This record gives sequence, structure tokens and C-alpha cells, in this order.
Amino acid sequence: MHDRTHFGFEQVSVDDKAQRVRGVFDSVAGKYDLMNDLMSAGLHRLWKRFAVNATRVREGMRVLDLAGGTGDLALHFARRVGPSGEVVLTDINGAMLKAGRDRLLNAGCLAPVVQCDAEQLPFPDAHFDCVSIAFGLRNVTRKENALAEMRRVLKPGGVAAVLEFSRVWQPLSPVYDWYSFNVLPRLGRLVAGDDASYRYLAESIRMHPDQAALKAMMEQAGFDRVEVHNLTAGVVAVHLGYRF
Repeated sequence: MHDRTHFGFEQVSVDDKAQRVRGVFDSVAGKYDLMNDLMSAGLHRLWKRFAVNATRVREGMRVLDLAGGTGDLALHFARRVGPSGEVVLTDINGAMLKAGRDRLLNAGCLAPVVQCDAEQLPFPDAHFDCVSIAFGLRNVTRKENALAEMRRVLKPGGVAAVLEFSRVWQPLSPVYDWYSFNVLPRLGRLVAGDDASYRYLAESIRMHPDQAALKAMMEQAGFDRVEVHNLTAGVVAVHLGYRF
């Protein structure tokens, strides 16, 4: 019997989830950045900048960006580490990774690009000064495995940054729910020709661990200290975990 997990609100097999998530991102890759701007009114750019700044990455450091998608976070990191540093962009989805590679090349950034699973990273132990994952952890089937891998490849003294949708401030929850389940799918249909993928987005946010639960998961994965920074009333949160 196959292990079961959730795909949005639906219970599916682990293998089926991997295929469905791949289908979602194959579908939205071409309109991903435009939809992010529309859905968040451009706030995702500020959230990502905050996450990068919070890591305190500096020139010469080595950064691994997991589930890096279209490469915007990787580009921020590349500008901080400079020519003496290195940023490795990864994603499990080939269409998204191609978009990220093209963005980096268009910006004059020759960063290594690797297609891989966040649960099984093809990198040596204690190799990176910083490991990041932005809006990707909720799509990972075994989140505890990905968090353990992030810590494994992190150098002592390094930091892991998880930027993800989280639990909004309770008084705003009814409005946020209405927006998520009514506006987002319509935007997806009008702009990307795909309402189902954005319905999945809304559902996957609700199934993702909240701030306290994710902090506990990171501590269980072996991070020595975990900080939580709520942004935009908890619509998203940045979790920082350190390896001492």
C-alpha cells in the first residue's frame, strides 16, 4: 500500500502528489512571475528581499537556493556574495529551473543550476554558508527530510532561511480566505488560463504547518536556534535556523 499524503485538501499517494505538483508548475511556469506580482500586489518582492537581508549573507559566501523557481531569490543572493562567492540554484521542476537559469543569464549571472529533490540533495556535508527555500517547502512531501538535508549541507555557523506562506492574523482570516478561494482562482484562469493550480495554492497554504509548528519541525531537524519573523500580518513568515 502506498504512503498517503495531501495534495491541497485531497488525500493522494506520495507518488501521485509528486506528479501533480510537477503538473502544477509545468502549467504556471510561463506566467509565474506575473501571477506573483498580481496575487501579492508586488509584496512578494519585499518579502524575498527581507529574507535575503535577514540571512546576513556577505561577499564570498556560498549559498544554496532550493526550489528556486524563476531565480529571483538566487539573483538577490548573487548580488550580495559577489564574484568571489557562489549561488547554486536548484529546483525539482525542469520548466521552472529553465526560467530561473534564463533570468540569471539575462542578468549576467553565471550561477550553477541543478535539478534535484530537496529531500535528497546531491551536495556534500557542511558545504554552504546559507541554504534558502522560498515558497517551496509546502510542496515538499516529506518536509522533515528536506529540513534535515538543509541542515546537513550547512556549515557550522551557517543559516537556513525558509520563506513561506503561514497563518494570517486571526481577525483578517475571513477576508484572506475569501480572497484566496475566490479571487486567486479567477486570476489564475484569466491570466494563466489555469484556475485549478491556484486553487491548489490556496489549499496548500492551509495544509502547511503554521509558524509554531514549522519552528518545532526545524528544531527537531537539528537547528540550534530558530527565529520567526512574521510579515504582512502573518500572510508569510521567515524562519531562520542556525547550525552552531
